[in-house]
Amino acid sequence: MVVQVELKGTSYEIGLQHGQVLKAQIIRQLTFYGEMFKLRCNLSWPQVLEVSKEFKATLLRLAPDLLEEVQGIADGMNEPDVRDLDIMALNCRSEIALGMWTDGCTAMGWNVPGRQHKQFLSQNWDWHKQVKDNLALMSIERTGKPKIWMVTEAGIIGKIGFNSSSVGVCLNAIRARPMISSLLPIHILLRLVLESDSVTKAIDRLTSLQGSATSAHMLIADPMGSRGVEISPFGLKVIEEDEDGVVVHSNHFVLNHPVDEPPWLADSPLRIKRMRELCGEMIEESREGSTVDIDRVRMMFRDRANPPGSICLQASERNSVSLFNIVMHLNEGPPKAEVVFAIGTGEEGMAIPLPW
Repeated sequence: MVVQVELKGTSYEIGLQHGQVLKAQIIRQLTFYGEMFKLRCNLSWPQVLEVSKEFKATLLRLAPDLLEEVQGIADGMNEPDVRDLDIMALNCRSEIALGMWTDGCTAMGWNVPGRQHKQFLSQNWDWHKQVKDNLALMSIERTGKPKIWMVTEAGIIGKIGFNSSSVGVCLNAIRARPMISSLLPIHILLRLVLESDSVTKAIDRLTSLQGSATSAHMLIADPMGSRGVEISPFGLKVIEEDEDGVVVHSNHFVLNHPVDEPPWLADSPLRIKRMRELCGEMIEESREGSTVDIDRVRMMFRDRANPPGSICLQASERNSVSLFNIVMHLNEGPPKAEVVFAIGTGEEGMAIPLPW
């Protein structure tokens, strides 16, 4: 059973509760990523903490309230061997690895036209199966900010989810250089998006920060529609909806960026193509009167075409597996979502509603 955590208070208090409740999971996270950094990047933990130190200075300058939350997590764990730099390492894990992971995810936003007029935002999150038991469903309530509901890894303060202002965000990893530690890491930027009141304000905030420490794609949506944001240390570029109100993305830059992006996941373009095909089928069904709902959207993410590296990734296809699917419905009343863990496998669980 995935842990459900409700955090509330000041930045530090939110972090303190996070560290207290998810202590065991965070310790497992530190062990897992310590081994991964050594195996994939040939980095010892002291070397990892040197990079964390650079990002701590960046947070102090650009997001000091979130640095307080990171400190709160470390203090809440009450473990002498765990300090703020260790928690910082989890929150900049993508940047430390510089794209040496094998996580591949597929995301889709659809502004359903016509009489139904629904806004959906959805993705499968693919990662190592060992992380499954470290995932948490988290709500965060802080004065002056929208309330957040997200699926995250223990110890990481920003990831995939939505807020009470009906702004949602998904994430696609991109393997590209350079990495610049004077910019904010992607998981911190995800949190800032989740603190935004609209897609426009989220993009404005990202623009003002002049990009991210490393490359990634964020699919951001609100009741008015979705936008793909390809972001790198050189700034960001925005992908607009197509004529059917759809934005689809996977694990490569679709637009041109001045980054060094070596060939990575050969299936990334295939997953975009396949998702567009599935969206096209659903669009035709909706035009013929079929109702589009969360269950119907989720069916697309069970697709096993083009293995290895299908939209619904199985453990036998790569080191990663589709650990969860989330479908967000961001209009027609208060925002809501459903999360299914181990989608498309014999271990698939029941859909868990957010808010719970």
